Amino acid sequence: MNRGLLITFEGLDGSGKTTQIEAFIQRLENSGISYQLFREPGGTIIGEKIRQVLLDKDHTAMLPITELLLYSASRYQLTMNSIIPALEKGQVVICDRFYDSTTAYQGYGRGIDLNLIKQLNRAATASLVPDLTFILDIELDVRKKRLGEKVLDRLEQETIEFHKRVREGFIQMAHSEPKRIVLIDGNRSANAISDEIWNHFNLLIKK
Repeated sequence: MNRGLLITFEGLDGSGKTTQIEAFIQRLENSGISYQLFREPGGTIIGEKIRQVLLDKDHTAMLPITELLLYSASRYQLTMNSIIPALEKGQVVICDRFYDSTTAYQGYGRGIDLNLIKQLNRAATASLVPDLTFILDIELDVRKKRLGEKVLDRLEQETIEFHKRVREGFIQMAHSEPKRIVLIDGNRSANAISDEIWNHFNLLIKK
């Protein structure tokens, strides 16, 4: 690979993203493939400070547009400082959430105009589009069970109705971009999901 590949993982909290990212990284290491891992919001010094503001459960007064702009600011910093340089080095870049989360959470979840979000997403990524996106889909009752007694952050403690809209948004996005987005049934065994993800990645790198 000359230019690297951007692989993003999306889904509701509790969907299994962390587990699958760890499994994916292990396979990359076993295959001798160079990679870098980032998370959103965050991934840079400035981005991590923005993350603290965004997820602080005491910040209930935060307005939807404020939230949207903060996510976009963190993403731009990460894209320009870290993601693009890594791609230029030919590395596989794995991102735990990217702009699809903004479309799902702030667009479908908060009800902010999707055209505005599309424009901001483009600006915040310098028009960078993931090569492959995995959305891990789970039912809301499964999400609730998996989160258990975890202390929830500001977004996680939103209403069931909010997370239902977010999930529906993820599903709609997968249907609208089937060449880029793979909708994964997150209710299966971790190994079965990991195998499916790795198979899709191998199809991509063989193109």
